[in-house]
Amino acid sequence: MDKTMFASDNYSGICPEALQAIVEANAGYSRSYGEDAWTEKACNRLREFFECDCDVFFVFNGTAANSLALASLCRSYHSIVCHEVAHVETDECGAAEFFSNGSKILLVSGAAGKVDPAAIVHTVSRRSDIHYPRPKVLSISQATELGTLYSVTELEHLGETARRHQLALHVDGARFANALAGLKESPATLTWRAGVDVLTFGGTKNGMPISEAVIFFNHQLAEEFAFRCKQAGQLASKMRYLAAPWVGMLEKGSLLANALHANSCAQLLAKQLLRIPGVTLVHPVQANAVFVQLPELLLERLRQAGWHFYTFIGSGHARFMCSWQTTEEEIRAFGDELATIAAELKLAGG
Repeated sequence: MDKTMFASDNYSGICPEALQAIVEANAGYSRSYGEDAWTEKACNRLREFFECDCDVFFVFNGTAANSLALASLCRSYHSIVCHEVAHVETDECGAAEFFSNGSKILLVSGAAGKVDPAAIVHTVSRRSDIHYPRPKVLSISQATELGTLYSVTELEHLGETARRHQLALHVDGARFANALAGLKESPATLTWRAGVDVLTFGGTKNGMPISEAVIFFNHQLAEEFAFRCKQAGQLASKMRYLAAPWVGMLEKGSLLANALHANSCAQLLAKQLLRIPGVTLVHPVQANAVFVQLPELLLERLRQAGWHFYTFIGSGHARFMCSWQTTEEEIRAFGDELATIAAELKLAGG
């Protein structure tokens, strides 16, 4: 058993439906640079999925998706408002600032990884002089970096706040499928109907080998986006290999099924962890992530036993991720070894 499985949902392989679609796309010749039938079909399937005539672009990874989308929404003297633990702030090596030619990121706080609307209003309203980078975009993550979800009501409130302050609303949806599965709402309800202008829809973490979809619900904002993709090295010559997995997973229902499975596994994993005295949840388990506080000695022993997970959020806080490939047997095996180690440390009570 591979004990690295809980470190990241990026560790999982390609799901069968995505792989089969790639095999089918590989049969014979096909036009290049997105002019192929697979790319057209994938775009149309996503338009059906979101129930609107959106503009769709495929790029290789999430950093490109987020940074290019944000760059299309603002100019160099503008600013982007996001949560202080947002991925675009903490994990993308300044890509949003680079591709926007210097747009400043303005950080706001908020419980459980979700932006506080009052903090947004304060940040946007506190100055309007020429010396301050004009706020132009509100960027949120769904699911958040802490595995929590914005409800429909929260999204609608943020959409209204963004419109009132003339901000475009961008959603980093690296785990948007998990949010859909967790909230059991339609894609349209969680995006354009709530006021979202642009979504970066993650495929990689949900069973695809590569490929993220940048989806514009506002046609004007998509103007010349294809040129940004080309300039940034994100226009695949064999685009069909980025597009085909979306067709396979959407047509066979595995896009949501994978996310439902990963979310369910996270719930089971949380139960295994909470069996141990001294282990507590740090954030609610709403998607496919489990954040827990573990005794330092238990963390150390789990690592010594070969288990991989991240502890970058804070002292003693550990993140465990589940994916489409996680199995109940793997979770129970982890739970059994966890209980054994805890008993040796005299943590496992009656």
